[in-house]
Amino acid sequence: MSDIRQVLEWLAGGALSGPNSEDVLAQMCQRLLAAGVPLWRGAVFVTTLHPDVMGRRFLWQAESGVTVSNAFHSLVEQDEYRKSPFTTVYETRKPLRRRFADPDCPADFEVLQDLRAQGATDYVAFPLVFTDGSIHVATWSTRQPGGFSSKQLADLESVIAPLARVAEIRALRRTSENLIDTYVGHQTGERIMSGQIRRGYVEAIRAAIWLSDMRGFTSVSERLPPQALIDRLNLYFGCQVPAVLGHGGEVLKFMGDGLLAIFPIAAEAEVGEVCRRALSCAREFKQSIAELPPPAENETPIRFGLALHVGEVMYGNIGGGNRLDFTCIGPAVNLAARMEKVAAKLGEPVVASAAFADHVPDAFARLGEHVVAGFAAPQTVYGLVH
Repeated sequence: MSDIRQVLEWLAGGALSGPNSEDVLAQMCQRLLAAGVPLWRGAVFVTTLHPDVMGRRFLWQAESGVTVSNAFHSLVEQDEYRKSPFTTVYETRKPLRRRFADPDCPADFEVLQDLRAQGATDYVAFPLVFTDGSIHVATWSTRQPGGFSSKQLADLESVIAPLARVAEIRALRRTSENLIDTYVGHQTGERIMSGQIRRGYVEAIRAAIWLSDMRGFTSVSERLPPQALIDRLNLYFGCQVPAVLGHGGEVLKFMGDGLLAIFPIAAEAEVGEVCRRALSCAREFKQSIAELPPPAENETPIRFGLALHVGEVMYGNIGGGNRLDFTCIGPAVNLAARMEKVAAKLGEPVVASAAFADHVPDAFARLGEHVVAGFAAPQTVYGLVH
């Protein structure tokens, strides 16, 4: 049998044998068991910065290992959260213990009553204090008759400070990834996190290009109050962004009511398959817009224009000083932007270039040649077959 010092040394070294946060919890619980702490259940809850997720819970049980679940922001409005031991630990910044064998043990939290019904004899929750002062929580339960001994409780308390450091490092990494994914996209975020952040770093890549715009946005913005306008934009982008991400695309930029996205092409043999994915995405987006609830009185239905093209783009860091934008530029992007204006003139919701339509010929009908600004030769434009 090992002792608690080995657990502390492992944590102090960064718990490097646990590549993921769930691995850290699983290995720590096994190490605590080997050190004589009779754990039955252990959990760590860490809050995070994410537009949808308030925090993550890592739950270890002796019978089943670790499960990870997300807590959404709406949870804070529910009794399950407001009347939980976690909120007490957050407010007091002190440990909380409920030793069920004590005759005067309060039955003040429903979750503890559930644990007791499952055979738990003791429960303790510790605050994990991060260096910014924020409070997170680690909890431990046992089925040992009589609960944790004094030494076992002291051993659990001794791991809290080094566990907080390990949890904070992992949480900061995840928060960074969440923020980058939220504001620049996952694929672009991976490039940034890997160190591709120098101004002027660009690479030529092949991609299907998606450039969309909401019709009549200027006139709508003059009529609607600011919050209603933002709600309308969010509704519109809510039909579009999940479709792009779900079909392997990367949202690069919101430009007012416009959106620029790419579907990267890794090899020439993939061009047709990527174009078909972009086309499926366009159809899903179009269907989602059609299924929106009827607009409120004095509001018009949401309409859009979308241009699809395929070609080479310059993808990388553009900007000045320490303020950069990771985006794509080039004639192919310019053509997609000009074609979106042609779509508006023709009243077509979805148009494609000849380069794109060649890979999905049955999906498009020729709409003729059109002069587009910045290009010497007229461009053949295709409309989506309804």
